[in-house]
Amino acid sequence: MNTSEATILIGSAVPSPGGVWADIGAGEGTFTRALAELLGPDGRIYAVDQDAEALAALDREMPANANVTTVVADFTRQFELPGLHDPLDGILLANALHFMRDAATVLARLVTHLAPGGRVVFVEYDKRGPSRWVPFPIPTARLLELASIAGLTKPVITATRPSEYGGDLYVAWAERQP
Repeated sequence: MNTSEATILIGSAVPSPGGVWADIGAGEGTFTRALAELLGPDGRIYAVDQDAEALAALDREMPANANVTTVVADFTRQFELPGLHDPLDGILLANALHFMRDAATVLARLVTHLAPGGRVVFVEYDKRGPSRWVPFPIPTARLLELASIAGLTKPVITATRPSEYGGDLYVAWAERQP
Protein backbone atom coordinates (compact mmCIF):
# COMPACT_ATOMS: atom_id res chain seq x y z
CA MET A 1 0.00 0.00 0.00
CA ASN A 2 1.32 3.44 -0.84
CA THR A 3 0.77 6.70 1.03
CA SER A 4 -2.04 7.88 -1.26
CA GLU A 5 -3.96 4.64 -0.74
CA ALA A 6 -3.38 4.81 3.01
CA THR A 7 -4.61 8.43 3.10
CA ILE A 8 -7.82 7.48 1.34
CA LEU A 9 -8.28 4.43 3.54
CA ILE A 10 -8.01 6.25 6.90
CA GLY A 11 -9.33 9.62 5.73
CA SER A 12 -12.87 9.29 7.08
CA ALA A 13 -11.60 8.07 10.47
CA VAL A 14 -9.39 11.09 11.17
CA PRO A 15 -11.78 13.78 12.42
CA SER A 16 -10.13 17.06 11.44
CA PRO A 17 -6.84 18.73 10.65
CA GLY A 18 -4.48 19.58 13.50
CA GLY A 19 -3.98 17.96 16.85
CA VAL A 20 -1.30 15.84 18.44
CA TRP A 21 -1.31 12.17 17.48
CA ALA A 22 0.86 9.08 17.92
CA ASP A 23 1.29 6.50 15.18
CA ILE A 24 1.97 3.38 17.22
CA GLY A 25 3.96 0.71 15.40
CA ALA A 26 4.82 3.22 12.68
CA GLY A 27 7.46 1.13 10.90
CA GLU A 28 8.77 2.93 7.82
CA GLY A 29 5.81 5.28 7.96
CA THR A 30 3.29 4.65 5.19
CA PHE A 31 0.44 5.48 7.56
CA THR A 32 2.49 8.18 9.33
CA ARG A 33 2.81 10.04 6.03
CA ALA A 34 -0.92 9.53 5.38
CA LEU A 35 -1.77 10.87 8.84
CA ALA A 36 0.55 13.85 8.32
CA GLU A 37 -1.27 14.67 5.10
CA LEU A 38 -4.66 14.47 6.83
CA LEU A 39 -3.62 16.50 9.89
CA GLY A 40 -1.94 19.18 7.80
CA PRO A 41 0.67 21.71 8.95
CA ASP A 42 -1.02 22.24 12.33
CA GLY A 43 -0.79 18.55 13.24
CA ARG A 44 1.99 16.94 15.23
CA ILE A 45 2.77 13.22 15.10
CA TYR A 46 4.91 10.97 17.27
CA ALA A 47 5.90 7.93 15.19
CA VAL A 48 6.61 5.13 17.69
CA ASP A 49 8.29 1.85 16.82
CA GLN A 50 10.97 -0.37 18.33
CA ASP A 51 12.70 -0.71 14.93
CA ALA A 52 15.25 2.13 14.86
CA GLU A 53 16.20 1.40 11.23
CA ALA A 54 12.58 1.66 10.07
CA LEU A 55 12.20 4.98 11.88
CA ALA A 56 15.45 6.23 10.35
CA ALA A 57 14.00 5.44 6.92
CA LEU A 58 10.87 7.39 7.87
CA ASP A 59 13.00 10.35 8.98
CA ARG A 60 14.80 10.34 5.62
CA GLU A 61 11.54 10.31 3.66
CA MET A 62 9.56 12.90 5.62
CA PRO A 63 9.66 16.47 4.30
CA ALA A 64 11.74 18.84 6.41
CA ASN A 65 8.67 20.86 7.35
CA ALA A 66 6.71 17.81 8.58
CA ASN A 67 5.92 17.92 12.26
CA VAL A 68 6.86 14.29 12.94
CA THR A 69 9.00 13.12 15.85
CA THR A 70 10.26 9.54 15.72
CA VAL A 71 10.45 7.66 19.02
CA VAL A 72 12.25 4.35 19.36
CA ALA A 73 10.21 2.49 21.97
CA ASP A 74 8.42 -0.77 22.62
CA PHE A 75 4.78 0.28 22.64
CA THR A 76 3.81 -2.80 24.61
CA ARG A 77 5.48 -1.19 27.63
CA GLN A 78 5.26 2.25 29.21
CA PHE A 79 7.12 4.87 27.17
CA GLU A 80 7.58 8.64 27.08
CA LEU A 81 6.86 10.96 24.19
CA PRO A 82 9.53 13.70 24.25
CA GLY A 83 8.22 17.22 24.73
CA LEU A 84 4.62 16.08 25.21
CA HIS A 85 2.98 17.57 28.30
CA ASP A 86 -0.71 17.16 27.43
CA PRO A 87 -2.67 14.03 26.50
CA LEU A 88 -2.87 13.03 22.86
CA ASP A 89 -5.77 13.95 20.58
CA GLY A 90 -5.42 10.68 18.71
CA ILE A 91 -3.65 7.38 18.30
CA LEU A 92 -3.26 5.48 15.04
CA LEU A 93 -2.79 1.71 15.28
CA ALA A 94 -2.29 0.60 11.68
CA ASN A 95 -1.40 -3.08 11.41
CA ALA A 96 0.13 -3.07 14.88
CA LEU A 97 -2.33 -4.43 17.41
CA HIS A 98 -2.60 -7.82 15.69
CA PHE A 99 0.97 -8.57 16.80
CA MET A 100 -0.08 -8.49 20.46
CA ARG A 101 -1.12 -11.70 22.16
CA ASP A 102 -2.70 -9.58 24.93
CA ALA A 103 -4.12 -6.80 22.78
CA ALA A 104 -6.60 -5.76 25.49
CA THR A 105 -3.89 -4.91 28.02
CA VAL A 106 -1.76 -3.10 25.43
CA LEU A 107 -4.71 -1.09 24.12
CA ALA A 108 -5.87 -0.15 27.63
CA ARG A 109 -2.35 1.12 28.42
CA LEU A 110 -2.17 3.13 25.20
CA VAL A 111 -5.57 4.71 25.82
CA THR A 112 -4.20 6.28 29.03
CA HIS A 113 -2.18 8.60 26.76
CA LEU A 114 -5.41 9.98 25.23
CA ALA A 115 -7.42 12.99 26.33
CA PRO A 116 -11.08 12.23 27.11
CA GLY A 117 -12.81 12.22 23.73
CA GLY A 118 -9.48 11.46 22.03
CA ARG A 119 -9.70 9.07 19.12
CA VAL A 120 -8.07 5.75 18.33
CA VAL A 121 -7.99 4.77 14.65
CA PHE A 122 -7.51 1.07 13.93
CA VAL A 123 -6.41 -0.59 10.70
CA GLU A 124 -6.87 -4.34 11.12
CA TYR A 125 -7.94 -7.56 9.42
CA ASP A 126 -11.28 -9.33 9.50
CA LYS A 127 -12.19 -12.79 8.17
CA ARG A 128 -8.69 -14.23 8.15
CA GLY A 129 -6.81 -16.76 10.17
CA PRO A 130 -3.52 -16.25 11.99
CA SER A 131 -0.26 -16.12 10.05
CA ARG A 132 3.28 -14.99 10.75
CA TRP A 133 2.32 -11.53 9.43
CA VAL A 134 -0.94 -11.33 11.39
CA PRO A 135 -0.41 -13.67 14.35
CA PHE A 136 -3.44 -12.51 16.37
CA PRO A 137 -6.09 -11.19 13.95
CA ILE A 138 -8.64 -8.76 15.38
CA PRO A 139 -11.95 -9.37 13.67
CA THR A 140 -14.52 -6.63 14.04
CA ALA A 141 -16.43 -8.56 16.74
CA ARG A 142 -13.28 -8.77 18.85
CA LEU A 143 -12.53 -5.07 18.31
CA LEU A 144 -15.85 -4.29 19.99
CA GLU A 145 -14.74 -6.28 23.05
CA LEU A 146 -11.25 -4.72 23.10
CA ALA A 147 -12.66 -1.20 22.86
CA SER A 148 -15.01 -1.83 25.78
CA ILE A 149 -12.21 -3.21 27.97
CA ALA A 150 -9.99 -0.20 27.13
CA GLY A 151 -12.67 2.37 27.99
CA LEU A 152 -13.43 3.36 24.42
CA THR A 153 -16.77 3.99 22.75
CA LYS A 154 -18.26 1.45 20.39
CA PRO A 155 -16.03 1.33 17.29
CA VAL A 156 -17.31 2.81 14.04
CA ILE A 157 -16.11 1.10 10.88
CA THR A 158 -15.39 3.67 8.18
CA ALA A 159 -13.75 1.61 5.44
CA THR A 160 -13.21 -1.96 4.31
CA ARG A 161 -11.46 -3.51 1.37
CA PRO A 162 -10.38 -7.01 0.39
CA SER A 163 -6.86 -7.77 1.51
CA GLU A 164 -4.36 -9.12 -0.98
CA TYR A 165 -3.31 -11.53 1.78
CA GLY A 166 -6.73 -12.95 2.65
CA GLY A 167 -9.76 -11.63 4.47
CA ASP A 168 -10.67 -7.98 4.62
CA LEU A 169 -8.76 -4.92 5.77
CA TYR A 170 -10.89 -2.53 7.80
CA VAL A 171 -10.58 0.89 9.38
CA ALA A 172 -12.46 1.77 12.55
CA TRP A 173 -12.34 4.49 15.14
CA ALA A 174 -13.42 4.75 18.77
CA GLU A 175 -13.05 7.52 21.35
CA ARG A 176 -11.89 7.53 24.92
CA GLN A 177 -14.86 7.81 27.20
CA PRO A 178 -14.85 10.72 29.65
